[in-house]
Amino acid sequence: MRARLLLLLIILMAGTLLALGFPLAVSLAAGQQQRVVVDRIDDSARFAALAQFVIDAEGSGSTGAAERRDTLGKELARYQTLYGIRAGIFFRDDNALVRSPSWWTLPQSREGRKALLDALAGRRSHDPPQVWPWQTDGKLLVVSPVVLDGDVVAVVATESPTDQMRGRILRGWLLIAGGLAAAMLVAFGAALRLTSWVLKPVQTLDAAAHGIATGRMNSRVAAAGGPPELQRLAHSFNEMADNVEEVLEQQRAFVADASHQLRNPLAALLLRIELLALELPEGNEEIASVRTEGKRLTQVLDDLLDLALAEHASAEISLTDIGALTAERVAAWRPYAEEKGVRITETGRTAITGWADPIALSSALDAVIDNALKFTPTGEEVDVSVSTAGRSVRVVVADRGPGLTEDELLRVGDRFWRSGRHQNIKGSGLGLSISRALLAAGGGSLSYEKNPPHGLRVTVAVPRTDPQGA
Repeated sequence: MRARLLLLLIILMAGTLLALGFPLAVSLAAGQQQRVVVDRIDDSARFAALAQFVIDAEGSGSTGAAERRDTLGKELARYQTLYGIRAGIFFRDDNALVRSPSWWTLPQSREGRKALLDALAGRRSHDPPQVWPWQTDGKLLVVSPVVLDGDVVAVVATESPTDQMRGRILRGWLLIAGGLAAAMLVAFGAALRLTSWVLKPVQTLDAAAHGIATGRMNSRVAAAGGPPELQRLAHSFNEMADNVEEVLEQQRAFVADASHQLRNPLAALLLRIELLALELPEGNEEIASVRTEGKRLTQVLDDLLDLALAEHASAEISLTDIGALTAERVAAWRPYAEEKGVRITETGRTAITGWADPIALSSALDAVIDNALKFTPTGEEVDVSVSTAGRSVRVVVADRGPGLTEDELLRVGDRFWRSGRHQNIKGSGLGLSISRALLAAGGGSLSYEKNPPHGLRVTVAVPRTDPQGA
Protein backbone atom coordinates (compact mmCIF):
# COMPACT_ATOMS: atom_id res chain seq x y z
CA MET A 1 0.00 0.00 0.00
CA ARG A 2 2.87 2.35 0.81
CA ALA A 3 4.45 1.81 -2.61
CA ARG A 4 1.16 2.35 -4.44
CA LEU A 5 0.34 5.53 -2.53
CA LEU A 6 3.87 6.85 -3.01
CA LEU A 7 3.75 6.07 -6.73
CA LEU A 8 0.43 7.88 -7.09
CA LEU A 9 1.73 10.99 -5.32
CA ILE A 10 4.94 11.01 -7.38
CA ILE A 11 3.00 10.72 -10.64
CA LEU A 12 0.70 13.60 -9.66
CA MET A 13 3.60 15.82 -8.61
CA ALA A 14 5.66 14.93 -11.67
CA GLY A 15 2.70 15.74 -13.91
CA THR A 16 2.23 19.10 -12.19
CA LEU A 17 5.92 20.00 -12.50
CA LEU A 18 6.03 18.99 -16.16
CA ALA A 19 2.85 20.96 -16.85
CA LEU A 20 4.63 24.01 -15.46
CA GLY A 21 8.05 23.24 -16.94
CA PHE A 22 7.08 22.75 -20.59
CA PRO A 23 5.34 26.15 -21.00
CA LEU A 24 8.23 27.79 -19.16
CA ALA A 25 10.75 26.20 -21.55
CA VAL A 26 8.73 27.26 -24.60
CA SER A 27 8.38 30.78 -23.21
CA LEU A 28 12.15 30.95 -22.59
CA ALA A 29 12.91 29.92 -26.18
CA ALA A 30 10.40 32.41 -27.56
CA GLY A 31 11.85 35.21 -25.40
CA GLN A 32 15.41 34.52 -26.55
CA GLN A 33 14.36 34.53 -30.21
CA GLN A 34 12.29 37.68 -29.76
CA ARG A 35 15.36 39.49 -28.41
CA VAL A 36 17.32 38.51 -31.52
CA VAL A 37 14.45 39.49 -33.84
CA VAL A 38 14.09 42.91 -32.21
CA ASP A 39 17.85 43.47 -32.54
CA ARG A 40 17.75 42.52 -36.24
CA ILE A 41 14.78 44.78 -36.85
CA ASP A 42 16.75 47.69 -35.38
CA ASP A 43 19.69 46.85 -37.66
CA SER A 44 17.35 46.55 -40.66
CA ALA A 45 15.84 49.93 -39.88
CA ARG A 46 19.30 51.52 -39.93
CA PHE A 47 20.18 49.81 -43.24
CA ALA A 48 16.80 50.83 -44.68
CA ALA A 49 17.53 54.47 -43.85
CA LEU A 50 20.89 54.26 -45.62
CA ALA A 51 19.27 52.50 -48.59
CA GLN A 52 16.73 55.33 -48.94
CA PHE A 53 19.54 57.85 -49.59
CA VAL A 54 21.16 55.52 -52.13
CA ILE A 55 17.93 54.79 -54.02
CA ASP A 56 16.86 58.43 -53.91
CA ALA A 57 20.25 59.57 -55.23
CA GLU A 58 20.19 57.03 -58.05
CA GLY A 59 16.64 57.96 -58.93
CA SER A 60 17.50 61.65 -59.16
CA GLY A 61 20.74 61.03 -61.09
CA SER A 62 22.94 62.52 -58.39
CA THR A 63 26.70 62.32 -58.97
CA GLY A 64 27.27 60.88 -55.46
CA ALA A 65 24.96 57.87 -55.95
CA ALA A 66 27.78 55.44 -56.74
CA GLU A 67 29.79 56.60 -53.75
CA ARG A 68 26.78 56.14 -51.48
CA ARG A 69 26.22 52.62 -52.89
CA ASP A 70 29.86 51.74 -52.15
CA THR A 71 29.57 53.08 -48.62
CA LEU A 72 26.41 51.02 -48.02
CA GLY A 73 28.15 47.92 -49.42
CA LYS A 74 31.12 48.40 -47.12
CA GLU A 75 28.78 48.86 -44.17
CA LEU A 76 27.06 45.54 -44.95
CA ALA A 77 30.43 43.83 -45.39
CA ARG A 78 31.69 45.06 -42.01
CA TYR A 79 28.41 43.97 -40.46
CA GLN A 80 28.74 40.48 -41.94
CA THR A 81 32.42 40.21 -40.94
CA LEU A 82 31.78 41.36 -37.38
CA TYR A 83 28.59 39.43 -36.58
CA GLY A 84 28.53 36.68 -39.22
CA ILE A 85 25.10 37.90 -40.36
CA ARG A 86 24.29 37.93 -44.04
CA ALA A 87 22.52 41.11 -45.16
CA GLY A 88 21.30 42.67 -48.39
CA ILE A 89 18.96 45.22 -49.97
CA PHE A 90 16.79 43.73 -52.72
CA PHE A 91 14.41 45.36 -55.18
CA ARG A 92 10.99 43.98 -56.05
CA ASP A 93 12.43 42.01 -58.97
CA ASP A 94 14.84 40.23 -56.56
CA ASN A 95 17.83 42.11 -57.95
CA ALA A 96 20.20 43.23 -55.24
CA LEU A 97 21.16 46.81 -54.64
CA VAL A 98 24.00 45.69 -52.34
CA ARG A 99 24.59 42.52 -50.37
CA SER A 100 27.21 40.74 -48.30
CA PRO A 101 28.44 38.22 -49.20
CA SER A 102 28.12 38.96 -52.87
CA TRP A 103 26.68 35.55 -53.78
CA TRP A 104 23.90 35.56 -51.18
CA THR A 105 20.26 35.57 -52.32
CA LEU A 106 16.98 35.57 -50.51
CA PRO A 107 16.01 32.05 -49.33
CA GLN A 108 13.35 30.51 -51.58
CA SER A 109 11.71 28.50 -48.79
CA ARG A 110 8.10 29.02 -47.90
CA GLU A 111 9.02 31.04 -44.80
CA GLY A 112 11.44 33.17 -46.87
CA ARG A 113 8.82 33.95 -49.55
CA LYS A 114 6.26 34.79 -46.89
CA ALA A 115 8.65 37.19 -45.13
CA LEU A 116 9.45 38.85 -48.48
CA LEU A 117 5.79 39.30 -49.38
CA ASP A 118 5.04 40.73 -45.93
CA ALA A 119 7.88 43.23 -46.28
CA LEU A 120 6.75 44.23 -49.78
CA ALA A 121 3.32 44.81 -48.28
CA GLY A 122 4.90 47.21 -45.78
CA ARG A 123 5.02 44.84 -42.75
CA ARG A 124 8.15 44.00 -40.77
CA SER A 125 9.06 40.46 -39.65
CA HIS A 126 7.71 40.23 -36.13
CA ASP A 127 7.09 36.50 -35.73
CA PRO A 128 9.45 34.25 -37.70
CA PRO A 129 9.22 30.48 -37.08
CA GLN A 130 10.70 29.37 -33.76
CA VAL A 131 14.22 27.94 -33.93
CA TRP A 132 14.82 25.08 -31.45
CA PRO A 133 18.16 23.96 -29.98
CA TRP A 134 18.20 20.72 -32.01
CA GLN A 135 17.88 22.60 -35.34
CA THR A 136 21.61 22.83 -36.01
CA ASP A 137 21.09 24.26 -39.54
CA GLY A 138 18.44 26.75 -38.50
CA LYS A 139 18.71 30.38 -39.67
CA LEU A 140 16.75 33.40 -38.56
CA LEU A 141 15.48 35.50 -41.48
CA VAL A 142 14.26 39.05 -40.82
CA VAL A 143 12.96 41.18 -43.73
CA SER A 144 12.01 44.87 -43.40
CA PRO A 145 10.64 47.27 -46.07
CA VAL A 146 12.53 50.26 -47.52
CA VAL A 147 9.95 52.99 -47.91
CA LEU A 148 10.52 56.04 -50.19
CA ASP A 149 7.84 58.67 -50.58
CA GLY A 150 5.26 56.28 -49.06
CA ASP A 151 6.04 53.41 -51.43
CA VAL A 152 7.95 50.18 -50.71
CA VAL A 153 10.80 50.33 -53.22
CA ALA A 154 13.02 47.56 -51.76
CA VAL A 155 13.49 45.31 -48.76
CA VAL A 156 16.33 44.85 -46.23
CA ALA A 157 16.94 41.16 -45.43
CA THR A 158 19.19 39.70 -42.73
CA GLU A 159 19.90 36.00 -42.24
CA SER A 160 21.42 35.33 -38.81
CA PRO A 161 23.15 32.19 -37.54
CA THR A 162 21.42 30.84 -34.44
CA ASP A 163 24.29 29.04 -32.66
CA GLN A 164 24.53 31.52 -29.81
CA MET A 165 20.77 31.85 -29.46
CA ARG A 166 20.32 28.07 -29.39
CA GLY A 167 23.11 27.83 -26.82
CA ARG A 168 21.36 30.35 -24.57
CA ILE A 169 18.07 28.49 -24.97
CA LEU A 170 19.74 25.18 -24.14
CA ARG A 171 21.42 26.61 -21.04
CA GLY A 172 18.10 28.04 -19.93
CA TRP A 173 16.46 24.68 -20.46
CA LEU A 174 19.16 23.00 -18.40
CA LEU A 175 18.53 25.45 -15.57
CA ILE A 176 14.81 24.73 -15.81
CA ALA A 177 15.49 20.99 -15.82
CA GLY A 178 17.75 21.37 -12.79
CA GLY A 179 15.07 23.36 -11.00
CA LEU A 180 12.45 20.75 -11.86
CA ALA A 181 14.75 17.95 -10.66
CA ALA A 182 15.36 19.79 -7.37
CA ALA A 183 11.64 20.43 -6.99
CA MET A 184 10.99 16.75 -7.74
CA LEU A 185 13.43 15.69 -5.03
CA VAL A 186 11.76 18.01 -2.55
CA ALA A 187 8.36 16.71 -3.63
CA PHE A 188 9.58 13.13 -3.28
CA GLY A 189 10.77 13.81 0.25
CA ALA A 190 7.45 15.46 1.06
CA ALA A 191 5.63 12.44 -0.41
CA LEU A 192 7.70 10.08 1.75
CA ARG A 193 6.85 12.08 4.87
CA LEU A 194 3.20 12.25 3.89
CA THR A 195 2.87 8.52 3.20
CA SER A 196 4.71 7.71 6.43
CA TRP A 197 2.39 10.01 8.36
CA VAL A 198 -0.71 8.50 6.76
CA LEU A 199 0.34 4.84 6.87
CA LYS A 200 2.12 4.66 10.23
CA PRO A 201 -1.17 4.01 12.12
CA VAL A 202 -2.09 1.40 9.49
CA GLN A 203 1.25 -0.41 9.96
CA THR A 204 0.85 -0.32 13.73
CA LEU A 205 -2.69 -1.64 13.37
CA ASP A 206 -1.50 -4.41 11.04
CA ALA A 207 1.21 -5.45 13.51
CA ALA A 208 -1.29 -5.56 16.38
CA ALA A 209 -3.81 -7.55 14.32
CA HIS A 210 -1.06 -10.01 13.33
CA GLY A 211 -0.06 -10.38 16.96
CA ILE A 212 -3.63 -11.23 17.98
CA ALA A 213 -3.95 -13.62 15.04
CA THR A 214 -0.82 -15.47 16.20
CA GLY A 215 -2.02 -15.77 19.80
CA ARG A 216 -0.57 -12.64 21.47
CA MET A 217 -3.90 -11.43 22.79
CA ASN A 218 -2.29 -8.52 24.68
CA SER A 219 -1.25 -6.83 21.42
CA ARG A 220 -2.63 -3.30 21.17
CA VAL A 221 -2.25 -0.26 18.93
CA ALA A 222 -0.11 2.37 20.62
CA ALA A 223 -1.18 6.00 20.43
CA ALA A 224 0.40 7.54 17.35
CA GLY A 225 -0.07 10.36 14.87
CA GLY A 226 -1.78 10.20 11.52
CA PRO A 227 -5.15 11.30 10.19
CA PRO A 228 -7.97 11.58 12.77
CA GLU A 229 -9.94 8.83 11.00
CA LEU A 230 -7.10 6.34 11.48
CA GLN A 231 -6.67 7.40 15.10
CA ARG A 232 -10.36 6.64 15.71
CA LEU A 233 -9.91 3.30 13.94
CA ALA A 234 -6.97 2.44 16.22
CA HIS A 235 -9.02 3.32 19.30
CA SER A 236 -11.92 1.16 18.08
CA PHE A 237 -9.52 -1.71 17.38
CA ASN A 238 -8.17 -1.55 20.94
CA GLU A 239 -11.70 -1.63 22.34
CA MET A 240 -12.53 -4.63 20.15
CA ALA A 241 -9.35 -6.44 21.20
CA ASP A 242 -10.15 -5.77 24.87
CA ASN A 243 -13.63 -7.23 24.45
CA VAL A 244 -12.34 -10.29 22.57
CA GLU A 245 -9.65 -10.91 25.17
CA GLU A 246 -12.19 -10.57 27.96
CA VAL A 247 -14.56 -13.07 26.30
CA LEU A 248 -11.74 -15.56 25.72
CA GLU A 249 -10.56 -15.13 29.29
CA GLN A 250 -14.06 -15.81 30.57
CA GLN A 251 -14.24 -18.91 28.37
CA ARG A 252 -10.88 -20.21 29.61
CA ALA A 253 -11.81 -19.44 33.21
CA PHE A 254 -15.10 -21.29 32.80
CA VAL A 255 -13.37 -24.40 31.37
CA ALA A 256 -10.72 -24.35 34.08
CA ASP A 257 -13.24 -23.77 36.90
CA ALA A 258 -15.65 -26.38 35.56
CA SER A 259 -12.96 -29.03 35.20
CA HIS A 260 -11.59 -28.21 38.65
CA GLN A 261 -14.98 -28.16 40.37
CA LEU A 262 -16.04 -31.46 38.79
CA ARG A 263 -12.98 -33.30 40.06
CA ASN A 264 -14.12 -33.42 43.72
CA PRO A 265 -17.64 -34.76 43.04
CA LEU A 266 -16.20 -37.24 40.58
CA ALA A 267 -13.60 -38.42 43.09
CA ALA A 268 -16.35 -38.87 45.71
CA LEU A 269 -18.48 -40.75 43.21
CA LEU A 270 -15.64 -43.11 42.31
CA LEU A 271 -14.99 -43.71 46.03
CA ARG A 272 -18.63 -44.67 46.60
CA ILE A 273 -18.45 -47.00 43.59
CA GLU A 274 -15.42 -48.71 45.15
CA LEU A 275 -17.34 -49.12 48.43
CA LEU A 276 -20.28 -50.62 46.57
CA ALA A 277 -17.91 -52.95 44.73
CA LEU A 278 -16.86 -54.48 48.04
CA GLU A 279 -20.39 -55.84 48.50
CA LEU A 280 -20.59 -57.33 44.99
CA PRO A 281 -18.95 -60.48 43.67
CA GLU A 282 -15.42 -59.94 42.41
CA GLY A 283 -15.11 -59.63 38.62
CA ASN A 284 -18.51 -57.97 38.16
CA GLU A 285 -18.53 -56.58 34.59
CA GLU A 286 -20.76 -53.61 35.39
CA ILE A 287 -18.49 -52.42 38.17
CA ALA A 288 -15.45 -52.79 35.88
CA SER A 289 -17.22 -50.78 33.17
CA VAL A 290 -18.18 -48.03 35.64
CA ARG A 291 -14.58 -47.89 36.87
CA THR A 292 -13.28 -47.55 33.29
CA GLU A 293 -15.72 -44.76 32.45
CA GLY A 294 -14.90 -42.99 35.72
CA LYS A 295 -11.18 -43.09 34.97
CA ARG A 296 -11.83 -41.85 31.43
CA LEU A 297 -13.93 -38.94 32.77
CA THR A 298 -11.12 -38.09 35.18
CA GLN A 299 -8.66 -38.05 32.30
CA VAL A 300 -10.97 -35.79 30.28
CA LEU A 301 -11.22 -33.33 33.18
CA ASP A 302 -7.45 -33.34 33.61
CA ASP A 303 -6.97 -32.71 29.88
CA LEU A 304 -9.54 -29.90 29.92
CA LEU A 305 -7.67 -28.21 32.74
CA ASP A 306 -4.37 -28.65 30.87
CA LEU A 307 -5.93 -27.19 27.72
CA ALA A 308 -7.27 -24.15 29.58
CA LEU A 309 -3.86 -23.59 31.17
CA ALA A 310 -2.08 -24.07 27.82
CA GLU A 311 -4.27 -21.49 26.10
CA HIS A 312 -3.89 -19.03 28.95
CA ALA A 313 -0.20 -19.31 29.76
CA SER A 314 2.40 -17.27 27.88
CA ALA A 315 5.37 -19.10 26.39
CA GLU A 316 8.86 -18.63 27.82
CA ILE A 317 10.71 -18.48 24.50
CA SER A 318 14.45 -19.20 24.53
CA LEU A 319 17.11 -20.56 22.19
CA THR A 320 16.81 -24.33 22.58
CA ASP A 321 18.82 -27.30 21.32
CA ILE A 322 15.97 -29.03 19.50
CA GLY A 323 18.09 -32.06 18.61
CA ALA A 324 19.11 -32.70 22.22
CA LEU A 325 15.57 -32.14 23.53
CA THR A 326 14.15 -34.57 20.96
CA ALA A 327 16.77 -37.20 21.81
CA GLU A 328 15.86 -36.84 25.50
CA ARG A 329 12.15 -37.41 24.84
CA VAL A 330 12.85 -40.37 22.56
CA ALA A 331 15.01 -41.93 25.28
CA ALA A 332 12.23 -41.38 27.83
CA TRP A 333 9.67 -43.19 25.66
CA ARG A 334 11.95 -46.05 24.57
CA PRO A 335 11.12 -48.33 27.55
CA TYR A 336 7.40 -48.00 26.82
CA ALA A 337 8.05 -48.72 23.13
CA GLU A 338 10.07 -51.84 24.00
CA GLU A 339 7.28 -52.98 26.29
CA LYS A 340 4.86 -52.73 23.36
CA GLY A 341 7.26 -54.38 20.97
CA VAL A 342 7.63 -51.24 18.82
CA ARG A 343 10.98 -49.95 17.60
CA ILE A 344 11.53 -46.20 18.07
CA THR A 345 14.44 -44.69 16.15
CA GLU A 346 15.96 -41.23 15.92
CA THR A 347 17.38 -39.88 12.65
CA GLY A 348 18.38 -36.55 11.16
CA ARG A 349 20.55 -33.85 12.68
CA THR A 350 21.54 -34.22 16.32
CA ALA A 351 22.69 -30.64 16.95
CA ILE A 352 20.29 -27.96 15.77
CA THR A 353 18.85 -24.94 17.58
CA GLY A 354 15.54 -23.14 17.39
CA TRP A 355 13.40 -20.75 19.44
CA ALA A 356 10.84 -22.51 21.62
CA ASP A 357 9.52 -22.97 25.15
CA PRO A 358 11.39 -26.15 26.24
CA ILE A 359 8.58 -27.28 28.57
CA ALA A 360 5.87 -26.68 25.98
CA LEU A 361 7.89 -28.38 23.24
CA SER A 362 8.59 -31.37 25.51
CA SER A 363 4.89 -31.71 26.30
CA ALA A 364 3.98 -31.50 22.61
CA LEU A 365 6.59 -34.12 21.66
CA ASP A 366 5.36 -36.40 24.46
CA ALA A 367 1.79 -36.17 23.17
CA VAL A 368 2.80 -36.83 19.56
CA ILE A 369 5.15 -39.74 20.39
CA ASP A 370 2.54 -41.20 22.77
CA ASN A 371 -0.05 -41.16 19.97
CA ALA A 372 2.42 -42.74 17.53
CA LEU A 373 3.29 -45.57 19.91
CA LYS A 374 -0.34 -46.07 20.84
CA PHE A 375 -1.48 -46.65 17.26
CA THR A 376 1.59 -48.53 15.96
CA PRO A 377 1.18 -52.32 16.05
CA THR A 378 3.78 -54.66 17.51
CA GLY A 379 6.79 -55.24 15.29
CA GLU A 380 6.47 -51.92 13.45
CA GLU A 381 8.62 -48.81 13.78
CA VAL A 382 8.23 -45.18 14.85
CA ASP A 383 10.83 -42.83 13.36
CA VAL A 384 11.61 -39.43 14.91
CA SER A 385 13.72 -37.13 12.71
CA VAL A 386 15.01 -33.56 13.18
CA SER A 387 15.72 -31.26 10.21
CA THR A 388 15.60 -27.66 9.04
CA ALA A 389 13.28 -26.25 6.40
CA GLY A 390 13.61 -22.56 5.52
CA ARG A 391 13.09 -20.49 8.67
CA SER A 392 11.87 -23.35 10.88
CA VAL A 393 13.18 -26.45 12.65
CA ARG A 394 11.04 -29.54 12.14
CA VAL A 395 10.63 -32.65 14.26
CA VAL A 396 8.80 -35.31 12.24
CA VAL A 397 7.26 -38.29 14.02
CA ALA A 398 6.30 -40.98 11.50
CA ASP A 399 4.48 -44.15 12.60
CA ARG A 400 3.36 -47.33 10.84
CA GLY A 401 -0.12 -47.45 12.28
CA PRO A 402 -3.43 -47.57 10.40
CA GLY A 403 -3.18 -43.87 9.52
CA LEU A 404 -6.07 -41.54 8.68
CA THR A 405 -8.25 -40.93 5.65
CA GLU A 406 -8.31 -37.59 3.78
CA ASP A 407 -11.46 -36.51 5.61
CA GLU A 408 -9.99 -37.52 8.98
CA LEU A 409 -6.80 -35.54 8.28
CA LEU A 410 -8.94 -32.40 8.07
CA ARG A 411 -10.33 -32.97 11.56
CA VAL A 412 -7.36 -34.38 13.44
CA GLY A 413 -6.35 -32.07 16.28
CA ASP A 414 -9.91 -30.80 16.89
CA ARG A 415 -11.05 -30.91 20.49
CA PHE A 416 -12.61 -34.22 21.58
CA TRP A 417 -12.37 -35.60 18.04
CA ARG A 418 -11.33 -39.22 17.65
CA SER A 419 -11.59 -41.46 14.63
CA GLY A 420 -14.48 -43.91 14.77
CA ARG A 421 -12.00 -46.71 14.05
CA HIS A 422 -9.98 -45.92 17.20
CA GLN A 423 -12.65 -45.51 19.86
CA ASN A 424 -11.42 -48.61 21.71
CA ILE A 425 -7.98 -47.04 22.28
CA LYS A 426 -7.42 -45.05 25.47
CA GLY A 427 -7.58 -41.29 25.08
CA SER A 428 -9.73 -38.17 25.48
CA GLY A 429 -9.22 -36.52 22.09
CA LEU A 430 -7.58 -33.48 23.67
CA GLY A 431 -3.88 -34.38 23.57
CA LEU A 432 -3.14 -32.94 20.12
CA SER A 433 -5.29 -29.86 20.85
CA ILE A 434 -3.21 -29.19 23.95
CA SER A 435 0.01 -29.67 21.96
CA ARG A 436 -1.15 -27.25 19.26
CA ALA A 437 -2.03 -24.61 21.87
CA LEU A 438 1.35 -25.01 23.58
CA LEU A 439 3.24 -24.67 20.30
CA ALA A 440 1.17 -21.75 18.99
CA ALA A 441 2.02 -19.68 22.07
CA GLY A 442 5.69 -19.81 21.02
CA GLY A 443 5.21 -19.34 17.27
CA GLY A 444 5.28 -23.08 16.52
CA SER A 445 2.83 -25.29 14.64
CA LEU A 446 1.56 -28.84 14.27
CA SER A 447 0.71 -30.44 10.92
CA TYR A 448 -0.38 -33.89 9.73
CA GLU A 449 -0.01 -35.95 6.56
CA LYS A 450 -0.05 -39.53 5.40
CA ASN A 451 3.05 -41.72 5.81
CA PRO A 452 3.05 -44.10 2.81
CA PRO A 453 2.41 -46.98 2.55
CA HIS A 454 0.43 -46.67 5.79
CA GLY A 455 0.67 -44.61 8.92
CA LEU A 456 0.65 -40.97 9.99
CA ARG A 457 3.38 -38.32 9.79
CA VAL A 458 3.12 -35.54 12.39
CA THR A 459 5.39 -32.48 11.98
CA VAL A 460 6.24 -30.25 14.95
CA ALA A 461 7.73 -26.96 13.68
CA VAL A 462 9.35 -24.16 15.69
CA PRO A 463 10.98 -20.95 14.33
CA ARG A 464 14.75 -20.63 13.88
CA THR A 465 14.65 -16.92 14.74
CA ASP A 466 13.13 -15.27 17.79
CA PRO A 467 9.44 -14.58 16.89
CA GLN A 468 9.07 -12.13 19.78
CA GLY A 469 12.19 -10.22 18.76
CA ALA A 470 10.98 -10.05 15.16
